[in-house]
Amino acid sequence: MIIYEEVIAKSLNLTLVQVKNTIELLDGSATIPFISRYRKEATGSLDEVKVAEIRDEYERLKELEKRKEYILKIIDEQGKLSADLKLKIEETMDLNTLEDIYLPYKPKRKTRASVARDKGLEPLAKIIMKQEELNIEIIAKEFLNDEVSDLGEAFQGARDIIAEWINENSRARNIVRHHFTISAVIYSKLVKSKEEEGVKYRDYFEFSEPLKRCPSHRILAMRRGEKEGFLKVSIEPDKERVLDGLGDVFVKGSYDISQHVAIAVKDSFSRLLGPSIENEFKAEYKELADAEAIRVFAENLRQLLLASPLGQKRVLALDPGFRSGCKLVCLDGQGNLVHNETIYPHPPQSDRSGATRKVSSLVQQYKIEAIAIGNGTASRETERFIRLIRFPEDMEVYMVNESGASIYSASKVARDEFPDFDVTVRGAVSIGRRLMDPLAELVKIDAKSIGVGQYQHDVDQGNLKKSLDDVVESCVNLVGVDVNTASKHLLTYVSGLGPLLAQNIVNYRSEHGAFGSRNELKSVARMGDKAYEQCAGFLRITEAVHPLDNSAVHPESYFVVEKMAADLKCSVEDMVKDSSLLSSIELNKYVSGNIGMPTLKDIIAELKKPGRDPREEIEVFEFSKEVQKVEDLQPGMLLPGIVTNITNFGAFVDVGVKQDGLVHISQLADRFIKDPNDIVKLNQHVQVKVLEVDINRNRIQLSMKGVEGN
Repeated sequence: MIIYEEVIAKSLNLTLVQVKNTIELLDGSATIPFISRYRKEATGSLDEVKVAEIRDEYERLKELEKRKEYILKIIDEQGKLSADLKLKIEETMDLNTLEDIYLPYKPKRKTRASVARDKGLEPLAKIIMKQEELNIEIIAKEFLNDEVSDLGEAFQGARDIIAEWINENSRARNIVRHHFTISAVIYSKLVKSKEEEGVKYRDYFEFSEPLKRCPSHRILAMRRGEKEGFLKVSIEPDKERVLDGLGDVFVKGSYDISQHVAIAVKDSFSRLLGPSIENEFKAEYKELADAEAIRVFAENLRQLLLASPLGQKRVLALDPGFRSGCKLVCLDGQGNLVHNETIYPHPPQSDRSGATRKVSSLVQQYKIEAIAIGNGTASRETERFIRLIRFPEDMEVYMVNESGASIYSASKVARDEFPDFDVTVRGAVSIGRRLMDPLAELVKIDAKSIGVGQYQHDVDQGNLKKSLDDVVESCVNLVGVDVNTASKHLLTYVSGLGPLLAQNIVNYRSEHGAFGSRNELKSVARMGDKAYEQCAGFLRITEAVHPLDNSAVHPESYFVVEKMAADLKCSVEDMVKDSSLLSSIELNKYVSGNIGMPTLKDIIAELKKPGRDPREEIEVFEFSKEVQKVEDLQPGMLLPGIVTNITNFGAFVDVGVKQDGLVHISQLADRFIKDPNDIVKLNQHVQVKVLEVDINRNRIQLSMKGVEGN
């Protein structure tokens, strides 16, 4: 019997105890953020990444076991399940190996080999396979009958059977896999007469590259071109070497009878083995490419969700437009909509004076502290218009990435929030709220719609959703959530809650008013002990009586802090207000059965800065005034920009011309870069040099090499 913990510990280079305890916690419905934050003693301080790896490997092994059970059942029903075969299947840990074992027993549709068997040619195939008879033609005549009219048909049928045997032979399959691994080349060719339609895939019209060196984004690009009908993609090893390898195993001489086997080997590879292993490698490399693309998307999403928040300030937000005008909304410090209307500062109306008076009036009326402008159509023109207005006091103006705002504005979530307003108002509200708290607003949108990935529509959608959900959950719990102000959508991602409990918390808040303590959460409908344990440490209550209720210290550890305070002859509140008191605490005194040094160190770190938001402070950014459109760009220009997307091949930077430019990975720094994330982060303010502008293809090539200010 396979012991999951042992297999996982070995594959992830962890101790058996770490894996065993983590699996027990996962089986007990503990979340990854909870395990990594509050169960460090059990896991040996594993971080979220390692806990997720254990979960994923655990799920993979359980799926493998289900497949084994199915295969054992099918073979047993055929009456062919020997004790040795059963043991071989049970001990197999690799899916490809398992499928190789199963292949000879797998129910088949009608094949050339099955037709030959029906004609009684399998005994002839066995004789040929042994390669011991010198005059095989005499023997073959014995197999002629009403269904087999001549020797050619007899030999062809026997070779068809041999070809299938070779295909089902695990050694043959491993030989072919070996050659695919060491020598496979991926080829891409244009489908005839599709040149004009598929012009965006021009780079792949006649393309080849060693498979093991082909990066994930190229594999996904070629697969997309193939899916859309413009490209034909194949993976091929060194065919001669494959046939030599197979021949060494199956062809035992140069006699006439052996030539039949040699022909069967070649046929098996071209018709059965080759396509089968090619599909296997296509699937494997697609999976690897998916994993890499999902990793890139997840990292970008994490950076976007943890972008600097403006905080609870009064905001005027603009969703820019030309003919339809600029939708304008005013939000209070909690993000509530207090006013909305439309101004028309741009052509064709060009009512700049009226728009200026209106904006100035609203800024004074609602005591606006910052202005948010969406970075879509007419954004630069709107920014320029706003910056020319003379406000009584300096006004902070921010460009806000509005990717996905249109998805939100048309969603049920937005309709429920603003049933009396149209999509334009909802979109402007979303832009303003994104400035105030990107995390709280972006959780309302399907992460796939935010647009910070590469080929996100081409990867496995189940794996993508799982990974992105992990990221959202991780970010929400890292920052912590104010239980008295958070929306249902934000609460949904808190450890242990989910949609039902999140809604129940909102309902309780509406009926009973603000929560006064974490303990009051236990009064929420369906809030059991397990859910409370999972969520309590991540929920904050800013005006709570107990000072730790607004910290990341879990209620299960309050007694330790209270004991520390008693030993210091002060209150817990004194410890929170005066961090100098913490320096005299001897942590060893407070180690107990369930609370070890890792948790104690976390408690002290939290007491020094209770409830601190881990996100960086926001910075104002301004594009170059000299550049408004692509035509304004000239090679050699040095410009400020904002990183909008990061891929394996580089970073996209917005320089204010409505078309992001690419800083290729080779242009990010004056040294070799393996991962663009080592140099840049999403929303980072950078200085770039314009290398090339292709207006026809709408492409801008940028560089950060040797540019000061980065």
